[in-house]
Amino acid sequence: MSSDYSYINYENIETRPKSSGKIEKGLKKLFIIAGIIFAAELIWLFGVTPFVPFSVIEVQGIAGLEKADVLGLAGIDETSSFFSTNISEVQDKLAANILVESVLVTKRFPDKLSIFLSPRRAAAVVFSNIDSRQVPLYVDRNGVVFKTKEVFSQGETLPILSGFENPRLNMRLPAALVPLTESIYGISSSSPELLAAISEIRIEHKAWEGFDLVLFPVHSDIKVRVENNLTEDLLRYVLLMLNVFENSSPRPEEIDFRSGMGSYRIKEPAL
Repeated sequence: MSSDYSYINYENIETRPKSSGKIEKGLKKLFIIAGIIFAAELIWLFGVTPFVPFSVIEVQGIAGLEKADVLGLAGIDETSSFFSTNISEVQDKLAANILVESVLVTKRFPDKLSIFLSPRRAAAVVFSNIDSRQVPLYVDRNGVVFKTKEVFSQGETLPILSGFENPRLNMRLPAALVPLTESIYGISSSSPELLAAISEIRIEHKAWEGFDLVLFPVHSDIKVRVENNLTEDLLRYVLLMLNVFENSSPRPEEIDFRSGMGSYRIKEPAL
């Protein structure tokens, strides 16, 4: 009698391919190695690099301060790093220098430092008695006396500012005069030809408070008295009036623009 049953030999059947197991093991090893490398990079990037000295230091300096001078003032040396450098402290140290008007310091992770300095720019020239002689000094738009003027160059457009107590280097003019120096700087930047026509601006204090300005033109001996500030429009009007009176006879000794209209007095005839 024949049997309808057949027998299967399970010993010859593999539950899964051997090659698949090898691939999984290889991938696991690869992931472990990649994880170790990635962790090491993170440790290096965030744990070590910020303590490594700056590899790039960029300095945009100003005349009179070389890169080495700037770094010395800032307290930056060969050991300074991203982590050890305090931006606010560096800016305060650099801003303390009288030649510097403004400072911008940035650091870029992980090892770059940038320093940008803006120099003070002269608005006028003042004179100081130093060692029994008159020495010209620069004053900026903020009223800061910041540098000795070595020589007067040909075509100088900066007016002389006079009529106050003996200025000194590193001092600041009285706060009441700062609007004036700001105005002078603004005019010198936008219309330098107007200031080039004025050789001196003298401050004359009033009996009680405030002050007037007396202007001394370059090409005329007629003085001009104005209110305590200057504008481009006022200077244009002043120069126009001077041109009108230049060929008149008799000529005025002084023109007064404080009322908004040009009043004047005539020179007394010589006896």
